[in-house]
Order: sequence, then C-alpha cells, then structure tokens
Amino acid sequence: MQVSSQGVTVVALLADPDAPTEVAQRMARTLSARLADKAGQGRRFDVEVVSEPFTSGTEDPPTLMRRIMNRGSAEDWDVVVALTDLPLHSHGRRLAVDLNHEHGLALLSLPSLGGLRLQTRARRAVEEAVLGLTGPHTGGAEGPRRSQPLPEPFAKRPAPVQRDRTEKETDDLRYVVSGPRGYLRVLAGMVRANRPWRLVPGLSKALAAALATGAVATVNSTVWSLAASLSTPRLVIAAVGSVAVMIGWLIIDAELWHRSADSSPEARQRARLYNASTVATVGIGVLVCYVGLMVINWVWALFILNDQVFASMTRTPLRAEEYLTLAWFVASVATVGGALGSGLESDEAIRAAAYSKREQERRRKLQNDHDD
Repeated sequence: MQVSSQGVTVVALLADPDAPTEVAQRMARTLSARLADKAGQGRRFDVEVVSEPFTSGTEDPPTLMRRIMNRGSAEDWDVVVALTDLPLHSHGRRLAVDLNHEHGLALLSLPSLGGLRLQTRARRAVEEAVLGLTGPHTGGAEGPRRSQPLPEPFAKRPAPVQRDRTEKETDDLRYVVSGPRGYLRVLAGMVRANRPWRLVPGLSKALAAALATGAVATVNSTVWSLAASLSTPRLVIAAVGSVAVMIGWLIIDAELWHRSADSSPEARQRARLYNASTVATVGIGVLVCYVGLMVINWVWALFILNDQVFASMTRTPLRAEEYLTLAWFVASVATVGGALGSGLESDEAIRAAAYSKREQERRRKLQNDHDD
C-alpha cells in the first residue's frame, strides 16, 4: 500500500446503509485528527464516508474483499475500511476483521464488537486497522504478515487465523471470535444491529389491541377479583406465559424463523445464530411493550378506580399493592390481546420493525432464492 503523493493518506470508510453508515459518519468527525495524532511524524489523513450496500447478495468474506478491492481501485483511496452489520463466517468461525496489507483493505463485521460501546470499539478497531495497514509490516512463509500490536478490540478474545491458500489474493491476516464468550458477543452485536426498541412503534395495530384490552380489563370487576386472589408466583407465570405467547406468535405469524436450505454444519451454525438473535430481538421488544403496558395500566387505574367499589367487589382495600398487582395482571392479559392484534400487521411491517435493513435484504434474498 502506498501513500498519496500529496503526503495525505486518503482513508475511505465504505459502509453498508443504515447503522454502519451512522457509525462511520460519527467516527469520521474526529478520525483524521486521531489518526494523525497516533501516527505522529507529521502524517496527515483525509477520511471519506461512502455509503453503499457492498454486501448485497453475499456473506462470503473473500467475495466481499474482492468487491472492496475493485471499489477501491476505481477511486483515489489509499486505505479502504469496510463496515457491515452482518455477522460474517469463515470455515465455521465467526469473522471479526479481514485485512489485506498489499492493497490497504480491511473488512470489519460490527456484530463481532458486541452490543455495548459499539461506537468506541468500532473507532478503535478502525484506527488500529488503518495504522496497521499504513505502517511497516513484515511477513514470511510461516504465516500471515503482522503489523502493529493486535488492535485493542481484538486483542483479548479473538485470535488471528492463518490465511487459507485459496484466499491469498483477498487477505493476509484475519481475526475471529471464538468460544462461548465470542458467541455471546456476536449475538449481542446482532441484536443491537436489529435495534429491538424499534419493535414498539412498529407494531401499531398490536399495541392498539393491547391498550384496548388493558383499558377494558382494568374496569372489569372479575379481573379485580382474579388479580387480588393471585399469588406472586402465579403472577410471574402469567407474565412469562403472555410474553412467550407474544414472542412465539410474532415469529411464527411473520415467518421470522430462519431455515437454511444448506445442510452443512456451517450453515446450521449460522441458522442457529440468526434464530437466537431473532428470539432475543423480539423478546426485548416485547418486554419493552410489556413494561410500557404495565405503567399505562397503573396510571389508568389510579384515575379510574374507586376504592369503595373495589373493596366491595373484592373484599380487599385498595392500596398501593393492589394497584400494582392489578396493573401487573392486566399487562399480562393485554399482552395476549396484543398478540392477537399483531395478526393485523403485515409480515413486512413486522420484519421492518424487527430487523436491520441489511438483515431484511438478506432474508428477502433467501426467500426469493427459495421461491425460485
């Protein structure tokens, strides 16, 4: 890799649309100054952000590296760092970063950074990748060439993997995440990329049904009696059961469960990871809805209930504990009503609420391939 003749190293952040582009744009505000400060020796960097779906139609790392290589050769870029929110796999292992020192290329899978402090971890990973690609490095026949110490986000858990002979032209150093902690890290990153909190406004019809159910149940004397008679373990069982019903209904009704047409171990591993992220994403979204319903029902009960009427029907005085118990039980009933109301939502609306744009495109392509 060579530096531009003007003495400025041009760094391109090639990012998939949606979350990766947002990460790249925030990073680019300070990346030039941070790189210059860390590189020293009066070096200067110019950072550009390019948003385009370079992962469209494939999850194969060598294919993606060739695309990045072709894209970079058409521009006046010295280093290209590609960011994607898709989890990438190679030979059954979860890929974190792919590096090609000769052409100044790096491919970073954001889910490998985990679900917390993504912006900070991504910035550090990009900084170390750029400094490693632009700095001197050595290599030999024994293994992949190395530059700089291992990037901090990859220094503890992932391990460098020796390049495969069939991929010499696309990379010379690779980091992967492995083991149970690595699996959980990637899973957390996938769930974060899906942004489960978007599920709440995305299920407007289901929420309307849940709110209507809760409003009616709160003023129903039979519900008062049931809530007053239920013990805490039964309330917990009702809550868990209603949330599970909602999660299962959404996944089944919108066909969110991933079924791989490929029977290879690697394909089955990917399918398990995708399905785990789906359950976690939908589960978090439903839990947020449940807590929201509980708060709304509690506020509604404060305004609407009469302590004398409640006491005459349940033979229990209306105290703070009764308000909380009633709101808790009504939230469970309302969640089941919301599950039924979610049947009015289109499958596309549910997928749009549950998945990132790249994940939606990936699943749409798989469905089209299956139909063909």
